[in-house]
Amino acid sequence: MGVGKTAACKELNKALSGSVWLDGDWCWMMNPFIADDYSKRMVEENIGFLLRNFLKNPAYEYVIFDWVMDREEIYEIVLDQVRECGFELYKITLQCGESELRKRIAEDIESGDRSEESLRDSLARRGLYDKLDSTKIDTSNMSAREVAEAIKNIVVSYQYIGQPL
Repeated sequence: MGVGKTAACKELNKALSGSVWLDGDWCWMMNPFIADDYSKRMVEENIGFLLRNFLKNPAYEYVIFDWVMDREEIYEIVLDQVRECGFELYKITLQCGESELRKRIAEDIESGDRSEESLRDSLARRGLYDKLDSTKIDTSNMSAREVAEAIKNIVVSYQYIGQPL
């Protein structure tokens, strides 16, 4: 939370022609917010449904998915629902330094987009991302557009050397 996932994915969606973008947080936009077991399973199933349909749609070459995934088990919950679709997976973790994270979330708190609790949660989870089997990008000194370009370069360079997407 607070490292720039949404902003970077918005830019990446613009930069990659033939792309569709799903922000996992959209599936949690409920009022009141209820994070019980039923809602959690419902959100996971909704994400799986949307991703499967995007992956099956021949109009899209790229499916961009972002969500707070701080444990491999979260990846597996999502991937178990879409494995049959056949796709190349790029696991990319966006990170930033603690002072930059505090600054960004403080700005979001001031604007009313986040709570103090989100700052505590984000700081508490920082170390978990280092353990993930993913490509790490430090967004501390990068704009959303620069982060999107870095991600695009990872995808395009992989594709360019002849690997299927």
